[in-house]
Amino acid sequence: MRRIALVSVAVTAVAGVAAYMGSASGQSNGDAAPIYGIKIPEGYRDWRLISVKQLTGKQLTGAGGELKQLRAQLGNDLAIKAFRDGTLPFPDGAIIAALHWNEASSDFDNQALAAGFPGLGLQSSFAGSAVNVQFMVKDSKKYAASGGWGFADFTNGKPGNEALHAKCFSCHQPAKDRDYVFTHYAPTP
Repeated sequence: MRRIALVSVAVTAVAGVAAYMGSASGQSNGDAAPIYGIKIPEGYRDWRLISVKQLTGKQLTGAGGELKQLRAQLGNDLAIKAFRDGTLPFPDGAIIAALHWNEASSDFDNQALAAGFPGLGLQSSFAGSAVNVQFMVKDSKKYAASGGWGFADFTNGKPGNEALHAKCFSCHQPAKDRDYVFTHYAPTP
């Protein structure tokens, strides 16, 4: 009877380790992005903030109109430590997420700002509808041909096509001296 109990405990432990290893890899069970095979990492929305930025200009897709986006870059623990320590190149296992939203404004917020700070012309904007989320995953061996980084772009949880992903590394080439990372760490005051 004791032997059966020990075997049962051992089987349960092995199953638990296997389940943990699957979740510890940081990859979800969804679709993988082409070329690099990256999936959306579980829990990425709980990662720490690296930086925020506003992007304006012409639409990249040829749809016309003005591009007005708010973007936030988040990092897993390895990425955050590398940013804080100024470590280049980034260590294997570092992952950077870039969340993109269309910029929106609120008449209510703007009226409140005008009432609270008359004559200053303050305007407010916030993250509106989601555009996409992108990931950079550092693995110097697996992604040696692309500077040690794998790239992924997802819209509504689905990866973009191969043509989109084929452009990722060439777009990051200008940041070669920063290990292909455009984002600057924004420490808190």
